[in-house]
Amino acid sequence: MNIQTIGIIGAGQMGNGIAQVFATAGLNVIMHDINEAAVRGGIATVTANLDRALAKSKITAEDKQATLSRIVGSVELSGLAEADFVIEAATENLELKQSLLKSVDALIKPGTIVATNTSSISITRLAAHMSHPEQFIGLHFFNPVPVMALVEVVRGMQTSDETVAVSQELAKKAGKSPILVKNSPGFVVNRLLVPMINEAVLALQEGLAAAEEIDAGMKLGANHPIGPLALADLIGLDTCLAIMEVFYRDFNDPKYRPATLLREMVDAGYLGRKTKRGFYQY
Repeated sequence: MNIQTIGIIGAGQMGNGIAQVFATAGLNVIMHDINEAAVRGGIATVTANLDRALAKSKITAEDKQATLSRIVGSVELSGLAEADFVIEAATENLELKQSLLKSVDALIKPGTIVATNTSSISITRLAAHMSHPEQFIGLHFFNPVPVMALVEVVRGMQTSDETVAVSQELAKKAGKSPILVKNSPGFVVNRLLVPMINEAVLALQEGLAAAEEIDAGMKLGANHPIGPLALADLIGLDTCLAIMEVFYRDFNDPKYRPATLLREMVDAGYLGRKTKRGFYQY
């Protein structure tokens, strides 16, 4: 399958990172969001990322301009009609994703593969709303996308072998290392990682130690590059909560119950780095 143009739904933290890696790999990118401000913000983030790489002599000025020239913003979903492969990277909300995917399904070309960047929602469940569920798959990138090497390629019950193979090759073309996993809440990484973060929040909630001490313990005692609470701030506390709620609901197991403090932080709007305040202030 000859993929030349990638359509991306969402110009936020994940969407613009995905746009950057594919544009850097030489593919054309159409990045959609609901308004011009969001699209401009996404392109501005890509530009800032490339400027940092340029300052460190990792790329040339020509590389930067070539990458930016391959990214086109669109506020109309219909702009994705010419894409050969579409990746949905909207907010982690089932109803929103289902609505967007239904709209995309009505306008894409025959044979176009559609992927979701969901971190926890069932691929099988989302595929059931598509007219060609065999051409639907999960491609779970990790934040920050230009830096993190991993992509989870998540196969739903309906996903075809061809869709899996094309998606794996596309991930490799973007410079990523794909792992193939079955459809299950949280897949592999978040199944292990987010409950650990939730446990760190519970430890903080119980007054076991201060946030800095909890993070220092995991960095120095478990050789983690970043502590779980600082990592939660980087991921977004709302995303962490959404994933835990999916686990709690789908596994029907109290061990996945979200920490009260995590829910309180999200209710307060303290979502981490993106709001300048989470377990730390930025």
